Amino acid sequence: MAKAARAEADEEGSERTCIVTREKHSPDDMIRFVLGPEAQVAPDLRRKLPGRGVWVSCSAKKVDEAVRKQAFGRGFKTQAKASPDLAAEVDRLLERDALEGLSIANKAGLIVSGAAKVEAAIEKDWAMALIHATDGGPDGVRKIDQAVARRFGTPAAIEKWQTFASGQLDLALGRTNVIHAAVKRGAAGELFLSRCRRLVAYRTAGTAAAEATRAAERTQRTPGDPEPQARDDGLEAIAYKASGLGLAADDKSNGLGPGIES
Repeated sequence: MAKAARAEADEEGSERTCIVTREKHSPDDMIRFVLGPEAQVAPDLRRKLPGRGVWVSCSAKKVDEAVRKQAFGRGFKTQAKASPDLAAEVDRLLERDALEGLSIANKAGLIVSGAAKVEAAIEKDWAMALIHATDGGPDGVRKIDQAVARRFGTPAAIEKWQTFASGQLDLALGRTNVIHAAVKRGAAGELFLSRCRRLVAYRTAGTAAAEATRAAERTQRTPGDPEPQARDDGLEAIAYKASGLGLAADDKSNGLGPGIES
């Protein structure tokens, strides 16, 4: 009874305790994990999977440390099988989550691509963030930075991301040769940026870059506001399948949708 009470207490309230550091943080700054039927540790990015969960700081280093130090077994108070590649698995899910968010924003009409269209969005003050492919040339980035500086006085006036390769942007947007894009203002755009910040923070936690992403998110959202929502349960479906917790047989009904493979 006492263990059950402690477990419920850790899943309620405004903060969660990291099983590695024992520090308390907001759920938005952490990753929830649950146990599948074979005692396999599975990430729950949406924080919706059934059963008791344990929490780890949103950091690849901390997830890896939790695996190495067998912290999941202690956190769940039972046998827990954590893959040695769990940190990389979480990274892949967060990356896929962000790209799905980009696709949602695109379907909402909030993404423009191509240097000329991006510069037009900057001039008209439509762009709240810029996206540059990691494999794009520096000249294009510099020209767009100059456009931002001309319009607002500094190239840092608009949030900028170089997180995905052009091939990933192509697939997310259903276009070819995407090197530069702009995110217009809107709920779906905020959803994508929130997920992108989470991915970068996970990869760089503890660095100045991670702190910058968290600061950017705080300036974009009023304290207490929930994360922008959109109809997108793909990651939850993937996590269900990965954990063996089960889903409906029809992929469309469970949120995977056409073209999304498990």
